[in-house]
Amino acid sequence: MKRSTLLAAIIMITGLILAPISTLAAPLDEVKSLVSVHYKGELPSNIEEINSIDEIMEQLDPYSAYFTSEEYEAYTNTINNTTTGIGVTIEEHESGIQIVSTFEGAAAGQAGISPGDIILSVDGISTIGMAVQQASSIITGKEGTTVKLLVLKSNHTKQMYNITRMKFTIPVVTKELLAGNIGYIRMNSFSDDGAVLVQKAKVELQKQGATSFILDLRNNGGGYVHTAEELIGLFPNSPNAFKIITTSESMLTKSTKQTSLFPENTRVLVNGYSASASEMTAAALLDQNSATLYGQTTYGKGSMQSFFSLSDGSILKLTIANFTGPKGTPIHKTGVKPHYETVMGYELIQAHKDALVETNKNYKKMSTLHNVPTTKQFTITFSNNIVKSSKQKVELVKLGTTDIVPVTIEPKSSKQFVVTPTAPLKKGAAYLLLIHPTFQTNAGIMMKTGAYVEVTVQP
Repeated sequence: MKRSTLLAAIIMITGLILAPISTLAAPLDEVKSLVSVHYKGELPSNIEEINSIDEIMEQLDPYSAYFTSEEYEAYTNTINNTTTGIGVTIEEHESGIQIVSTFEGAAAGQAGISPGDIILSVDGISTIGMAVQQASSIITGKEGTTVKLLVLKSNHTKQMYNITRMKFTIPVVTKELLAGNIGYIRMNSFSDDGAVLVQKAKVELQKQGATSFILDLRNNGGGYVHTAEELIGLFPNSPNAFKIITTSESMLTKSTKQTSLFPENTRVLVNGYSASASEMTAAALLDQNSATLYGQTTYGKGSMQSFFSLSDGSILKLTIANFTGPKGTPIHKTGVKPHYETVMGYELIQAHKDALVETNKNYKKMSTLHNVPTTKQFTITFSNNIVKSSKQKVELVKLGTTDIVPVTIEPKSSKQFVVTPTAPLKKGAAYLLLIHPTFQTNAGIMMKTGAYVEVTVQP
C-alpha cells in the first residue's frame, strides 16, 4: 500500500512541493481525473476500472502518495524539521530500507545506527520490497514507545536495535568558521525558510571573518521548490533555476535574485543521498558555472510533485513533471556528477584543503606525507642558513574542522627547523601544514613564498 502515514521519525523528502490545488468531485473520481491529466509517467491501463485510491497509488511511481489531512500536516511538519521518532532519513534498497542519514541528538544516532546501514526488518516485519511510506508508518510511533530494528551494518554483520521514539528538532541550517576563515554552512532540508537561514548564516560568518564558503548539501533529501529557487539566487551568475518538463510543455524557470551573494569561489558538497531540491541546486550551479561541486554523483530524483486538495480534505501528492538543469543537465535516474569526485566522507576535507590552498595561492606544494604516525615531527629544510625568529609562523590545520594544532618551531641545524605538534595527531585524520614566508637568512633576506604539505595520519 502506498498510502502514506509519514513521517515523524523519517524525513526523507521525496519530492519538491508546489501549492495544493483544489478540486471538486468524489475523492476516487478526483484522483482518477488528476492522474489522467497531470501524472508524468505511465498511466495505469485500467484506471477507470480501479475501485480504490490505494490501488491506483500502487501503480504510480514511488514519489506519488495519498494523505489524509492529518498525515499531510505531519508530512509538512517534517519538511520544516519538527518531528517525533527515531531521527533518520531513509530510502528504498533492494535488501530493505537504507539509512540515508541520522540526526544529531536523536534516538537512532545515539543507539549507533549509521548512514549506509540497511534496515532488514521492523518489529519482525521484513522490509524487502517495502515502500518508504510503509516503512515510515511502522517505524514512526508515539513518543516513549519502542521499535525493534534488525539492521545490516556496513561490515556485513547484523545487529538488533531496540530504540525508544523521542521528540527532536532538526536544525535546518548549521554553521561554523573553519580554520583559515572558511565559512561552512550545512543545509539539512529545503524547508520553507531554508534559503533565508542560509543567507543569515552567510552574513554571520562574514562578520566573523569568513572570506570563502563551503555549502554542504550532503544527505539533503529536498523540500520546497521555492527554497531551491531562492538558494540558487544566492550564487553569482545564476539567473535560472531549472528547466521543467510536464506532460504538455517544457519551460525555463528563473531563480529568485538575491541582493547579497556568495563569492564566486564557493564550494558545494553533494553525495549519493543528495536528492530532489539538492540536485536541482547542484545542476543549476553546474550548468551556470556558479560554484564548484565536490563529492559523488547525486541520487537521481529529477521528478517534481504537486499537492492536490481533494473534496474530503485529503491530499494527493502526484508526480507532475521532470526537471533538468537550466542548460539541460539530466537529473532523473542519472544524478548530477560533481566537478571533483571524492571518496565518501572526504568531501569536506578536499574542499577545505582546496580553499586553504586558494587562500595561499602563491605557496609551493611540497611532497605529500601519507600515513604518518600520530607523534609525527616535521622537518623543514632550507637552501640557505636561517636564523631563529619569534616571527616565524607555521600552521598545522586539521582539515574539515576549526582546529589549528599548536606547534613548536625549533632549529635542528643552520638550514633545518623541526615543527612539533604539542599534542598527538588524530588517527585517520588529514592535515595541511602551512609554512608561511616568515623565515629569513642571517643576511635578512626573507623567504620569497610560502609552502604547504598535505598530511594523512595512520588509521
